[in-house]
Amino acid sequence: MIKTRLKHYLAWFLNKPVIRSITPASWYLSIRYYEHLGKKLNLKNPVTFNEKLQWLKIYNHKPEYTIMVDKYAVRQYISKTIGKEYLIPLAGGPWDKFDDIEFEQLPDQFVLKCTHDSASVVICKDKYSFDKEKAKKKINAALKYNFYWYGREWPYKNVKPKIIAEKFMVDDCGDSDLKDYKFMCFNGVVKCSFVCTERFFGNLRVTFFDRDWNVMPFSRTYPVSEKEIPKPVNYNQMLELAEQLSRDIPFIRVDFYEINGKIYFGELTFFPGCGFEAFHPESWDKKLGDWIILKKQ
Repeated sequence: MIKTRLKHYLAWFLNKPVIRSITPASWYLSIRYYEHLGKKLNLKNPVTFNEKLQWLKIYNHKPEYTIMVDKYAVRQYISKTIGKEYLIPLAGGPWDKFDDIEFEQLPDQFVLKCTHDSASVVICKDKYSFDKEKAKKKINAALKYNFYWYGREWPYKNVKPKIIAEKFMVDDCGDSDLKDYKFMCFNGVVKCSFVCTERFFGNLRVTFFDRDWNVMPFSRTYPVSEKEIPKPVNYNQMLELAEQLSRDIPFIRVDFYEINGKIYFGELTFFPGCGFEAFHPESWDKKLGDWIILKKQ
């Protein structure tokens, strides 16, 4: 009971903008780490996957990382690195504010995204019944928020908030739950991947696979799916593309979709779950941590 109350107090304390802005990153992350995982953070000699992600937040800052997490700027990076054919078509933007969006020029279906975070997505399946006010409220709230501050994910700190519209993608198989394949890349090598399924039914499942597409014996925050998840047709090509995009980076997650037999780029993520998600069993936190080789710049 005391431990739970302490966690709630720490969360309340750190959510105050003034406190957040003046707290050194090492202190801040140590408190957040304890809040989420109930353990002391070891930054002097990080061992686990989650600990090493916190270390990378503080000590691994490269200017190109800001481009790689910017939902608009990354498109040029992807075009140069693996080719523009892997990009989901842009339907409009970028726009600085919601009122700038030229809805009359957008198709009947589209997806709005903010460029500076990882959750501000609005899906429009019918432009003529689209609730613009609801979308505006969500997007405007996101535009005011710097995604860096909560988890000190440095790459997001200097991304200029904008809005883009992408084509609404549908798989001809009729599956509305598009699967994105998330490749965990350690120093340029894919060691494992995971798939998020059943997310639109309030029942998110996250299933990890080794390189040979065998289900791995652990979970991370969310339960493993009980359904069989077939290996994507283009799996081997996805592996190659992920390793191209992750070259010379201690850790990064590269996401792809497979839609109508074609590969599409999703996003690049340096700190899955902000490095605050527990492994079950806990030993896998250490096993994945062994795959990250740390070097200060």
